[in-house]
Amino acid sequence: MDYGLDNLLNLDGLEYTYESGHWYKIEARQVELTSERPHGIRYSLTLHDKYNKRIFGMDNAHSIKPGKKFTVRLITYDHLHKNKVDKGTPYEFESAEKLLQDFFDHINKILGNIK
Repeated sequence: MDYGLDNLLNLDGLEYTYESGHWYKIEARQVELTSERPHGIRYSLTLHDKYNKRIFGMDNAHSIKPGKKFTVRLITYDHLHKNKVDKGTPYEFESAEKLLQDFFDHINKILGNIK
């Protein structure tokens, strides 16, 4: 049994608001295995500021094309948005448990830097 996957799927639809007004939302569901989602999970984990603007996110809702202009371009779906304007930075999905850990590590760091 994959408890990390069970935990992620059980958190689907969860929204939590901090006293600062920042809030996060977790969406996760199992999908058919594809080359875009070889782990069989479609997910979106986002952190928003008190004005409802996404300031960090991890998802695989769309593809991104990482790389330089003259390098081989791989299309990946797993990625993160490091800030409000980041169009997507590749993220290496290892497991549902690691995804949750990475998400909360990132938001704790972001919120810890906000005074």
